Amino acid sequence: MKEVVVRALKEMEAHLDDIRRSPADAGTVTLIVSRPQTNERMIIKSCDLDLDKGLVGDNWVTRGDKHTPGGKADPGRQITIMNTRAIKAITDAEARWPEAGDQLYVDFDLSVENLPPGTRLAIGSAELEVTPLPHLGCAKFGTRFGRDANMFVNSALGKSLNLRGINARVIKAGAVVTGDVIRKLV
Repeated sequence: MKEVVVRALKEMEAHLDDIRRSPADAGTVTLIVSRPQTNERMIIKSCDLDLDKGLVGDNWVTRGDKHTPGGKADPGRQITIMNTRAIKAITDAEARWPEAGDQLYVDFDLSVENLPPGTRLAIGSAELEVTPLPHLGCAKFGTRFGRDANMFVNSALGKSLNLRGINARVIKAGAVVTGDVIRKLV
């Protein structure tokens, strides 16, 4: 049987009902990825989330951000989180999931309706706050997963479901382990 690397838009859309069934109050951390260098990914079983460094060992601080004056790291984009069911809709090749560039992959409803900006999340022993900054499919995402993937995540429905994921900031430092619960606090 041939492994499907990425799906066509219609195939991705066929997964929408499953994505909508993601747990809304408490879910699970399914994958943790550190990005020690640009375009480098390292799957890790656990991590520390720090108020100043974000995911310890990730290049978020040193990489900076093109959206900020002076290119400094944007605290509103400190941690990126993607729904596991959404990335699974794009590709069934789990080895490719880290290419999306997110740090935490969760089986959890990330929709705007469920997690509006300001929502606090408990994840492991850490706490995060969802920021209002959009997390959309970019040129890199499209290169890695195809034009249809960008159309899927950047559509009006894709944005309302946050199919590309969400941005968050650390508000309480702590540890996260694959399998930990992620739940809404406020």
